[in-house]
Amino acid sequence: MALWRIEACKAETGDRSNTSIYNAIRAGTFTKPVAIGQRAKAWPDYEVKAIVRARIAGQSDDEIRELVNRLHAKRLDQLAMV
Repeated sequence: MALWRIEACKAETGDRSNTSIYNAIRAGTFTKPVAIGQRAKAWPDYEVKAIVRARIAGQSDDEIRELVNRLHAKRLDQLAMV
């Protein structure tokens, strides 16, 4: 698993601004970043790829919100295993 900074996320999703990513987070259609430093955030690459695949498949925003919830739950499950 790789962690992608916002520039890599924008390149993968086709978004042109940081604001569009953060607006999607507020709308529940993109996962929240994880802290990798005091002021640095990143996203697991598999989460970004899953969201892009869902968009390509034509899933609705509600379906993508469900996916985002599942991805967040998967993070918690992985933490519990450590």
